[in-house]
Amino acid sequence: MKITLRKVGRSPFEFEKEQDQIKLKGFLQYDKEKLILMDAKLSGTLTTECAICAEEFDLEVDEELKLYISDGVFVDEKNSMIDVVEAKDGQFDVDEFLNSEIELIKSDYHCCEFCEMGED
Repeated sequence: MKITLRKVGRSPFEFEKEQDQIKLKGFLQYDKEKLILMDAKLSGTLTTECAICAEEFDLEVDEELKLYISDGVFVDEKNSMIDVVEAKDGQFDVDEFLNSEIELIKSDYHCCEFCEMGED
């Protein structure tokens, strides 16, 4: 699912994308300095591996995402330290973004409930 950035205005542009058991739901809205605000929630269940025992387990995901999208390269002249995703060709690829968020969560250190309790 690709969203053409020039169609995003000051009114919220709502979107929703599901992949397996993970849902990304939110809106895009023109904000300032050629940046588009993305305010979304990532929720659902993700199957991942325990970092200790390597067994697969289901991880509950409930993340609030607030970041900006730039159409092209973003130069932060004010050193504002905001999170910016650079889109290419005037489009924001929701599928690609969702996949990268899922992989980012999977790459983190997660333990199953048995290893958290110190059991084997």
